[in-house]
Amino acid sequence: MKQKKYRDLHCCFVAEGSKLVLELTGSHFPIRQIYASTEWLRDNPLAPEMPVEEVKPFEMERITTLSTPSPVLAVVEMPAENTKPACRKEDLTLMLDGIQDPGNLGTMIRIADWFGIQQLICSKGCVDLYNPKVVQATMGSITRVKVNHVELSGFLGSLEEDIPVYGMGLEGENIFTADTKPRGIIVIGSEAHGISEEILRYVTNRLSIPCYPANRGDHAESLNAAVATGIACAEFRRTRDEGRGTKDEGRRTREEGRRTRDEENEE
Repeated sequence: MKQKKYRDLHCCFVAEGSKLVLELTGSHFPIRQIYASTEWLRDNPLAPEMPVEEVKPFEMERITTLSTPSPVLAVVEMPAENTKPACRKEDLTLMLDGIQDPGNLGTMIRIADWFGIQQLICSKGCVDLYNPKVVQATMGSITRVKVNHVELSGFLGSLEEDIPVYGMGLEGENIFTADTKPRGIIVIGSEAHGISEEILRYVTNRLSIPCYPANRGDHAESLNAAVATGIACAEFRRTRDEGRGTKDEGRRTREEGRRTRDEENEE
């Protein structure tokens, strides 16, 4: 199951670690088999119908994908993937173009989960969702975020015209001052190549995360893709939740607060 061809052949993937396996047992993912130590099974009683096999430590060392074996490993069936993800006008969707690092993809899924983004759309060139390192890095968020691998250009070309598409990159309007909508698609490209030219033509708003101070000449070349995703999602959620108003309202509130403090200090 370490290699994609075998995962595809058997329609299964491997998950290791107590938290991840327990989340999967309570999710929509069918469990084909669980291998666990005596101690783990004693501390984590499972439903009687769960397929479980008790294994010795040396046996776990043979089947694990980790450098340090976990006390539990699950073989999990892949659910049927919906090749036509829906993009509703009122939703915020995360789209990834050419993300190759397994740890980054897993972390991005976890970020999407944290910020209540229920759908993540990957290009065909992204790393396989069921790569063991991706699954591990999600820390269970794979059970809550719907992930699809599609041809992005075809998907974006079929969107309704009024759905904004925000492209994150090194060039673009400052995300912290841009007038953005509480919905749409956030596109993140790979660290090496950014968003591909094929996808950039569908982007309606180019955004960037500025370095500080802005005039500093010596700084990191770019941000890690997962870090940039976290910052972008946080900014899109920061002032756009129900009842929290717009950016302009937030700025007015801060300005009013400063004026109040200045008046109090003068008194």
